[in-house]
Amino acid sequence: MSTTQSRADGATTGHLGHVVMIASAAALGGFLFGYDTSVINGGVDAIQAHFNVGSALTGLVVSSALLGSAVGAAIAGGLADRIGRIRVMQIAAVLFVISAVASAVPFAIWDLAIWRIVGGIAIGIASVIAPAYIAEVAPAAYRGRLTSLQQLAIVLGIALSQLVNYGLAAAAGGSASNLLGPLQAWQWMLGVAAVPAVVYLVVSSLIPESPRYLVAAGQVDKARTVLAKIEPGDPDSKIDEIRAALGERKPKLSDLRGKFGVLPIVWVGMAIAALQQFVGINVIFYYSSSLWQSVGIQESDSLLLSLFTSIVNIVGTFIAIALVDKIGRKPLLVIGSIGMAVSLAVTGWAFSFAQVVGEDAVLPPGWGVVALISASAFVLFFASSWGVVMWVLLGEMFPPRIRAAALAVGTMTNWVANWLVTVSFPSMRDWNLPATYFMYALFAVISLVFVLRYLKETNGRSLEEMGS
Repeated sequence: MSTTQSRADGATTGHLGHVVMIASAAALGGFLFGYDTSVINGGVDAIQAHFNVGSALTGLVVSSALLGSAVGAAIAGGLADRIGRIRVMQIAAVLFVISAVASAVPFAIWDLAIWRIVGGIAIGIASVIAPAYIAEVAPAAYRGRLTSLQQLAIVLGIALSQLVNYGLAAAAGGSASNLLGPLQAWQWMLGVAAVPAVVYLVVSSLIPESPRYLVAAGQVDKARTVLAKIEPGDPDSKIDEIRAALGERKPKLSDLRGKFGVLPIVWVGMAIAALQQFVGINVIFYYSSSLWQSVGIQESDSLLLSLFTSIVNIVGTFIAIALVDKIGRKPLLVIGSIGMAVSLAVTGWAFSFAQVVGEDAVLPPGWGVVALISASAFVLFFASSWGVVMWVLLGEMFPPRIRAAALAVGTMTNWVANWLVTVSFPSMRDWNLPATYFMYALFAVISLVFVLRYLKETNGRSLEEMGS
């Protein structure tokens, strides 16, 4: 290898190292997304007892963050195009801090609901801006792996929130309702989320603005400086390429309009986002306690019950990170859809042997093992495909001129679908639990057909080539 080639390779390695650092910093929004979404689960019973309210109202308060997330996702794209990606990250961080502190000291259940909605708005904003920013600073060859940091951060946030909840409850004598200093343990659980939020605020203030936003905003000199640090080659030729892809005018929400309401590529993104939730990922372990008890694990071992799913999630995410740039987005989704369809069908079949009464499902030991294995397999297939690839695709699949707005619409669709699945599951469970899981399996089959027919591979293409 020549000396010149060695220097070029070294420069490329240096650029990549810088991009990995700033992408990891941006992915902290995903960590807060996962942490804030999951942390309240450790205090649900304590919150209900503290405010002396029924389970329906408690459930409404807990799920209110989902609707806030849809609002946050809806406004994030427009904000990102107007004031920049970094400013939007900072707004999300401030909202996370406010929500965490205020949620820890509510004076009424409706007050808690308001601050959960504020936190949800922050989650929605973070879920849009992290994949958008990472996709815009990442080299095409590594974009899938770097954008996957968003999902990795989410599952790590979920896992850490469970560990923190367990530690705080243990320190308070084993119950989230017990006092730990001046506050009950559940209040500390919600308040501690302010710590990573402050870190996110500081870190987001230290990373550079997206060069593609800078070009769109006419700040070409700043864009040139950023590009010189994150991409090898001539920054000016890249700026010309970005300008050509952006067009002559600033992006508007109306640019999404098409013959059938929105552009076909936006419909594809919305469908991918909705299908990721319609396979039932957020309710598959609704009966996790029952499944574990059916194979001899005590319900009191709550840390094991919750951490097991998180570990499977993390393992699956690392598999996706390893494969997403090697085999491509589309093959990974196809494999995931097939695996999810089979595992969901087996889970539904196993639950056909269960006696279900409300939140308890009693399975014969043999079928309990089958259901536990198949449900865990579903989580693994999801995490190693759709859990990661949806965020990668939404961050990269849209033409540059509409990327932020289209990503916002796709993410909002994901949150609305999440809410629909969450609120519909109890009624469907009471109607027919096995049929519910078979329906999720059907959506997995639909996701397979949709990917094969409508999704174009984006692996290895520059962002400026998208939409062509």
